[in-house]
Amino acid sequence: MAVIAVTKERRAGETRVAAVPETVKKLIAAGFSVVVEAGAGAAASYPDEDYKAAGATVAKTAKDAVAKADILFHVRAPDAAEIAALKKGAIVVALLNPHQDKTALSALAKKGATAFAMEFVPRITRAQVMDALSSQANLAGYRAVIEAAEAYGKAFPMMMTAAGTVPPAKVFVMGAGVAGLQAIATARRLGAVVTATDVRPAAKEQVESLGAKFVAVEDEEFKAAETAAGYAKEMSKEYQAKQAALVSEHIRKQDIVVTTALIPGRPAPKLVSAEQVRSMKPGSVLVDLAVEQGGNVVGAKPDQVVEVGGVKIVGYANLPGRIAFDASALYARNLAAFAGLLLDKEGKFAPDYADEILKAALVTQGGAVVHPALKG
Repeated sequence: MAVIAVTKERRAGETRVAAVPETVKKLIAAGFSVVVEAGAGAAASYPDEDYKAAGATVAKTAKDAVAKADILFHVRAPDAAEIAALKKGAIVVALLNPHQDKTALSALAKKGATAFAMEFVPRITRAQVMDALSSQANLAGYRAVIEAAEAYGKAFPMMMTAAGTVPPAKVFVMGAGVAGLQAIATARRLGAVVTATDVRPAAKEQVESLGAKFVAVEDEEFKAAETAAGYAKEMSKEYQAKQAALVSEHIRKQDIVVTTALIPGRPAPKLVSAEQVRSMKPGSVLVDLAVEQGGNVVGAKPDQVVEVGGVKIVGYANLPGRIAFDASALYARNLAAFAGLLLDKEGKFAPDYADEILKAALVTQGGAVVHPALKG
């Protein structure tokens, strides 16, 4: 019986956990045994007693938890001590931040671990239930608007009272992927007047279906600005200039701007300039979801709220971690579905490395970094 270990996240500010009692039950039913480090779920409001009730063994330390583990489930990359405690050939499954966290990848390879990056799970129908980027981005988009509402000193919905009318907040969402669409939906639920932009043509219909107005330069480059995998392409400098000119006047009139643009393996594109920030009214708020990859807003700083001329730039680096209970539950379900790929048809622990999902997500094996996007 293969053993899955789940340990406490040790990265500063990380409150999520890689398994919850619900998924522990599913993993045990599938034929795994599960060991959880004491306190692993505490920051996400999952007590040890609930893991025990679900059938997991609770180990006192991370070292105890991973000592006999065939598989380690994690949110972020495990730290050096956990990697050192792994047995050779153990499988690690996590959001490894493979393009940026080269140190962890190198350590995993040196240990002889077989590591899978959940970021590389392909966007195909069969893998939708394993799409951790989408599950976490969905909650990040929701939380971004909640953070904006907290930082904004006014009401979101129109309010008609005997003392007069409170106008609705104007919210502009830049980037209409999973996070952006959830931000649009949340802002609409709160009563804001919402507009949005994206470089992908398919986004226009999605934005309008949520009751928001679409804003974009719709030229030939715009019409071809989406990869086969559904990601946004990086746009030419000419297009970026035209788009910036279009949105500059729009941004100036907004109360809230939420930016969500990310390009896999690349620094986040700058969408809002320092001049555009200064053009906004005092009391306005920008929330930058891309701050961990350099930020979409000039002046955004990780885990800080920066104020420029009365305009707040909110740069919380781990928005899903600010709604850790639900973020953990969704991520844990992603991992539980992924775990099914590590079993054969008879339910025995026998990963088929030729499987297209495992092949796409595999980053280290046999003492080396093996993913083609990470070589050289």
